[in-house]
Amino acid sequence: MFAYVIYIIAGLGAGVGTGLAGLSAAAIISPMLITFLNIDAYEAVGIALASDVLASAVSAYTYGKNKNLDIKNGFIMLISVLIMTMVGSYIARLVPTSTMGSFSVFMTTLLGIKFMVRPVMTSRDVQEGKSQKEKNKQSIFCGCLIGFICGFVGAGGGMMLLLILTSVLQYELKTAVGTSVFIMTFTAFTGAFSHFYLGGLSHIDALIVCILATLIGARIAALFANKAKPETLNRVTGLVLTVLGLSMLLVKYL
Repeated sequence: MFAYVIYIIAGLGAGVGTGLAGLSAAAIISPMLITFLNIDAYEAVGIALASDVLASAVSAYTYGKNKNLDIKNGFIMLISVLIMTMVGSYIARLVPTSTMGSFSVFMTTLLGIKFMVRPVMTSRDVQEGKSQKEKNKQSIFCGCLIGFICGFVGAGGGMMLLLILTSVLQYELKTAVGTSVFIMTFTAFTGAFSHFYLGGLSHIDALIVCILATLIGARIAALFANKAKPETLNRVTGLVLTVLGLSMLLVKYL
């Protein structure tokens, strides 16, 4: 029973993070499964990535339905992310994992504080004022940067996407999250497939419960996010990211 409680809490938390802020489920589910249930780290990441697929897909559908999704530039960025993730993963083999393990946790917390202190209030006019050629160049460059960092660090994809889309590409928050979860749908599927193919799956119950809980959490959070005012969304997103980041820091170091 304790295991199922952890599955549900982890899944719901990951779903809310995904639907509200485009946060990768791997940043929440895998640490909880590893810490509280001693599930093998490689399998835990696979379960988290698999949970991310449907949660990101249903979130992307909700954002797209509300016209908060940039599919064209998102697809260009997706290709760059996938290619550079492989490059980053290869180079990461040369660096001790202990030096990189805390990166995404600290960045999640700092990003949450940033949204509360300095909300993203960019309007759609900023992106619409750019030429398609300029958008393509920026999407490719940022996709390469995000992919390399994600492959090198091994986590933080959703967090890095949100940071780059809002700070560098100057997307308004809702479109940034919608585009982020669209990209994550494909990257999570690729990651989950490779994890289960190479490492197998022994905790089928964890997989099923986490997928369902994450899907429910993401759907509810995405519906709320698309109806919320920009100021409210910034505050809630910042609060969620900060709480999740601090929680993971406590789990990691206490």
